[in-house]
Amino acid sequence: MKKILCIFTAAAIFFTFKLPLTARAESGPRAEILFEANTGQIIFSKNSEQKLPMASITKEMSLLLWAEDIEAGKLSLDEPVKASSNASEAEGSVIWLSAGETLTAAELLEAVIVSSANDACIALAEHTAGSEAQFVKRMNSRAAELEMTNTRYTNCTGLDDSGHYTTAHDIAIVTAELMKHEVYRGWMLTWLDYLRGGETQLVNTNKLVRTYKGMLGGKTGTTDNAGCCLTACAERGDMRLVAVALGCESDDERFSAVKELLDYGFDSFEKFTPETDYSKLKPIKVTRGIDDFIDPIIKNQGSDCIIKKGRAADVEYEYTFVEQCDAPVKAGQFLGEYLVTLDGAEVFRSEIVASKDVPKMSFFRCLGLIFKEIISM
Repeated sequence: MKKILCIFTAAAIFFTFKLPLTARAESGPRAEILFEANTGQIIFSKNSEQKLPMASITKEMSLLLWAEDIEAGKLSLDEPVKASSNASEAEGSVIWLSAGETLTAAELLEAVIVSSANDACIALAEHTAGSEAQFVKRMNSRAAELEMTNTRYTNCTGLDDSGHYTTAHDIAIVTAELMKHEVYRGWMLTWLDYLRGGETQLVNTNKLVRTYKGMLGGKTGTTDNAGCCLTACAERGDMRLVAVALGCESDDERFSAVKELLDYGFDSFEKFTPETDYSKLKPIKVTRGIDDFIDPIIKNQGSDCIIKKGRAADVEYEYTFVEQCDAPVKAGQFLGEYLVTLDGAEVFRSEIVASKDVPKMSFFRCLGLIFKEIISM
């Protein structure tokens, strides 16, 4: 029996390339990540699993929940939302809501997206969940569903709190998920707009929307504990990259750090679809089954990965699977693994699985097969 190297336990495989920048680890943001959203692959990482304050990047989870509510018909863009006294007392970035003031959900969403308005965020949270506390429970539940295992929310806005934290990796996950929702795309790319008939100006806090080619959107965040933070998503061709920088010392540093990460990704990497050599996927013997052999297949056949540009010819493949297995065999049952590497580094991995069910042979099933063979003669 061929030796199975290890059991594959996750559909997405993460790998990290070294960013060719001097002293990257000793300076700059406290944590960074460059993440390809379509494949879930990490291209570059620095302290990306370190738990840190996230400031107003918190609002990405709030926005994700409202996008899902809109698509589910639970929230309408034109429905009125009345601000509570609690919302009107919000600190930080605000649009100066007064208690009892009514704006549409669309107006409040734009205020959250474009100018990161805390009062608008609280008003929407209370409107959709009954209270901010109940809305925060939804935020944490959704984070768990997205496997954001190092994130905990205590408010919907991102104001500093000792129990409110995340990681650069988790932010990349929620950013990628949020960018799937087209309902916000126009607001994400809006640089300047007005509310209340021109009385209230909204200025986008993400400067990259005006300058970066392929920008889809993102979110800034700044507090005393978090420093200057930024997550941004851009798309060129068939790659959608998310770059996150946490704990920057200045506004300029966060934008330059994220731009540098995105440039590195688009300039140096490309989408690649691993090939399959079917001559290597030989039939596997089945003992005590109604069939003597079963064809193995690659579970994630056709899935893409990210590799350095121009290196497709250097990719290497490894097929490792059992020589035989015992019946019964279930379709999709693990039989081995398929590994793709470049310069010895893993770039893609998938399970090799059974292509169909193979029931165990029994006395009566054997009689039935014999009878079927006889009448066909």
